[in-house]
Amino acid sequence: MAGLTGLALYDETAARVSRAVLAEYSTSFGLGTRLLGARGRRGIEAVYALVRIADEIVDTRGGADAGALLDELEEQTARALESGYSTNLVVHSFARTARRTGIGAAELDPFFASMRTDLTVRVHDQASYERYVYGSAEVIGLMCLAVFLDSAARPGVPARRPDARLRAGARALGAAFQKINFLRDLGADYGDLGRSYFPGVTPETLDQPAVDAILAEIAADVATARAALPGLPRRARWAVASTLGLYERLTAELAATPPAELLTRRVRVSGPRKLAVVAQSIGRS
Repeated sequence: MAGLTGLALYDETAARVSRAVLAEYSTSFGLGTRLLGARGRRGIEAVYALVRIADEIVDTRGGADAGALLDELEEQTARALESGYSTNLVVHSFARTARRTGIGAAELDPFFASMRTDLTVRVHDQASYERYVYGSAEVIGLMCLAVFLDSAARPGVPARRPDARLRAGARALGAAFQKINFLRDLGADYGDLGRSYFPGVTPETLDQPAVDAILAEIAADVATARAALPGLPRRARWAVASTLGLYERLTAELAATPPAELLTRRVRVSGPRKLAVVAQSIGRS
């Protein structure tokens, strides 16, 4: 950051804070973002950091003030989208990305609504599950798509608008990642947080047919996401393909784990295996 002063220095500092949040919380996303150009990488880091901060409020803060803290974060974000500035460095970084890429209330309103759901809803039915996945995951896929298209646009030329296939792929990608995480964290979500996301599935009812049904739902989302890959800009295609490959590897590990064991340990993919999957995914894409 040598030579930077004033607002440029503040912008750079905010971007580095967002990068640090992603690096600390997600190795899979971190690996994928390395395949993006600088503008795309910073945009994804900014989106991820805001989403992670909101998620941490509802997952780790808890208590009576969690709702107030979430309201405060949402209000800070709305103000920053208007002004382009925030005293919260994560929000500042996000707002700069959102204003450049066209991310706005259409994505943020359902996102914060889903985060607020985590404070009140413990067991989901099919309708609330679909609303939750849309707000907590599918709109994040749409935000990332906006970043990808913006990062590929030439200076002074508006980013191309996504067609229906790209939007469907982005939503399915977010949904697949969320459902994989739900399955991996089923025991902790229920035991530590008292939440059951999959309709009709609790530790007491989790059996192989239930796991198979969840895996089939994930496979359908993955297929939709993969079908949209050719429409992405080249570097975004590499990044998404590698991250999707990592999650597919994790899904295979989950499928090979007995249902009872899913409740007692968090299935992981080792570091060396992740690197191998990334290399294979880049080669295929």
